[in-house]
Amino acid sequence: MNQTPHHRRHFLRQGSRIAATLALPALAGQARAALAPERSLALKHLHTQESLDLVYARASSYLPPALQSLDRLLRDHHSGEVGRMDPLLFDLLHRLRQRLAWSGGYEVISGYRAPATNQHLKATRGGGVARQSLHMVGKAIDVRLPGVALADLRDAALSLQLGGVGYYPRENFVHVDTGRVRAW
Repeated sequence: MNQTPHHRRHFLRQGSRIAATLALPALAGQARAALAPERSLALKHLHTQESLDLVYARASSYLPPALQSLDRLLRDHHSGEVGRMDPLLFDLLHRLRQRLAWSGGYEVISGYRAPATNQHLKATRGGGVARQSLHMVGKAIDVRLPGVALADLRDAALSLQLGGVGYYPRENFVHVDTGRVRAW
């Protein structure tokens, strides 16, 4: 009975250390976000020929008008339907450009995809289109960076470990998403 309080204190002390260790990366990320300068993106949608070059976030705050502009640019180019894109996807693209030390803009092949468009593409493209594509929920984008080798873009995306990375050299694009970390 005398050992129970000791074991309990030891358990609580160890639990506190583990919790603090697990919280440090999240707190460090929040601190970086709070101190981060403006975050910007430059995008050109290859199917609509529309372009944007804008600041979408300042410190830890996203700018709603900028997010709306990005949603509109990244709409389903087949149907015109505008979806809501995941702001973390924009952070991923921003960090990817930083990792590559590249100031140029992305060329966008596909952003948001309406479910009906996704179903049509799956039926007509013979593969390469996921039934539960993250494009349909605004968490995926297919891009390339002019002047950056596609394999370098893929490798940089993989090194970030922020989501899925698909490499499509024949179609000349890299897919990135904010889903679970995986590669194909």
